[in-house]
Formats: sequence, structure tokens, C-alpha cells
Amino acid sequence: MSDVYGIMAEFKSAQHIYEATGKLRDVGFKKWDTYTPFPVHGLDKQMGIGRSHVPWITLLGGITGFTTGVLITWYMNQHDYPLVVGGKPYWSMIYPFPVFYELTILFSAFGAFFGQFLLNMLPQHYHPAFNSEQFERATDNAFFVLIEARDPLYDEQRTRALLEQVGAFNITLVNK
Repeated sequence: MSDVYGIMAEFKSAQHIYEATGKLRDVGFKKWDTYTPFPVHGLDKQMGIGRSHVPWITLLGGITGFTTGVLITWYMNQHDYPLVVGGKPYWSMIYPFPVFYELTILFSAFGAFFGQFLLNMLPQHYHPAFNSEQFERATDNAFFVLIEARDPLYDEQRTRALLEQVGAFNITLVNK
């Protein structure tokens, strides 16, 4: 088994990496990522990454929170401790509305937080890219593409040649 995780290439600017990612996407690479010192608008779309699933998880959390609020107030007021106050019914949708609202917000926030936490595979205390000395500059002034060796199209010589063709420089292997 090889100790190589992938091949990392540096680009001169956000524009260069943006153009290169489109070409890499068109070739058909699937297991690769970009690292930039600041967000590059449209880079995720250029890479072929679809929309995040976090909004759906957030919606599911909100629906769960609302349902939980309705069920606990209904159970407590209709069955667990029924109390007639001023001739009003044991339970209605009107008076416990703040409970519904607050649980909807709370569970939505939990869904958003834990959804992005899990989908982004956090916490990630180690990544093989950290083994590269040049990677430290990804938070300062450098733009990188890392193509993983487990990608079906990965071939060290052909991938290196393709990266050179799309304008990369400082191309290095990254070990596990």
C-alpha cells in the first residue's frame, strides 16, 4: 500500500485556481479539494459541488421542534394535569404558542449546528495536507488544489502533467 495521499499544486491567484478547477471538474476528478486563504465566490459551483444538505437538516429540526412542542403541551394539559382555567378548554393551539415557537427555533439551531458539524466531518484534528510544508501558506496567500490518490482517474504522471497544463506550479506529493 502506498504512503501517498495525493498530489498538491499551487496556483498564483483566485482567478487561476477558479479556471483550473473548472478544467479539473471537466476531466472527471471526484476526490479532490481546493484550499484558499479567503472564500472564492463560485468556486464550489465551479468544482461541481451541489447545494448543502444543512438547510434540509435545519428544516427537519424545526419540524421536530414544533411537533415536540405541540405534543408535550397537549399531553401535559389534556392528560397529565388537566386544569380548567376560566372555562377554557384543556388544550388549544393558541396559548402554548410560545412553546411551539421556541422549540422550533431551538431544534432548528441544533439541526443547523450539528448538521454542518457532521457533514463537514468536524472536528478534523488531522489531515494529510498538514504534512505539506507549503500548506501553511493556504491561510495566508496561497491557493492549492489537492487531488487524492484514491480518485479513480489519479495517475501520478498524468495528474502532474494535467496540473502543469492548467497553470499549476510547485506541484508536490502529499504523504499520509
